[in-house]
Amino acid sequence: MNKPVISTMSGNAIKRAYARWAPVYDQTFGIIADAGRVAAVDVINTLDGKVLEVGVGTGISLPSYRRDLKVTGIDLSPEMLDKARQRVTRQALGHVEAIEQMDAGEMSFPDESFDVVVAMYVMTVVPEPSQVMDELARVCRPGGTVILVNHFSADGGVRALIERAMSPLAGRLGWRPEFPINTVMDHGGLKLVDQQTVKPFGLFTLLRFIRQ
Repeated sequence: MNKPVISTMSGNAIKRAYARWAPVYDQTFGIIADAGRVAAVDVINTLDGKVLEVGVGTGISLPSYRRDLKVTGIDLSPEMLDKARQRVTRQALGHVEAIEQMDAGEMSFPDESFDVVVAMYVMTVVPEPSQVMDELARVCRPGGTVILVNHFSADGGVRALIERAMSPLAGRLGWRPEFPINTVMDHGGLKLVDQQTVKPFGLFTLLRFIRQ
């Protein structure tokens, strides 16, 4: 399978973009992305053990996790993490064990540290998606679950034209409008067991993998 061509993103560009987004994220993209986030957390709440949320952002999902789960959140943006820590304190979220600044492509956790690893709306943001997929698999135990929720670009039609036109703006937006699903599918350590489209308008997809 040929490697999909995607826009280049730098860590510094991502940090700058999300420093701008942090004050208004919950009231903007947080609302648009709510259905996918709810769908992912609903799946996770049927599971057990230690959960890693990669790209935790402002921590908008943290109150929704089952309280007997042990949740760790990481993100690259210090501004977003400040919001997440405030939320944990304000809402007394005792099931959240840690909120840490960390690069998703080079996590400091030991191998097989978590039972569930979830990355919601992350893969279109990171500089090296294949490297992040490697890390998601590495820190998940064999038999554990890896969940992605993400926008994947259309193969044709009006939406594909719009995504292609927006692609040069990826650095300023903080995410890639043009991002083929094959970018995250070709990983030998992960077996896809579920794929579902989520609202709004079928813009987002939930993928569930089992770590082999």
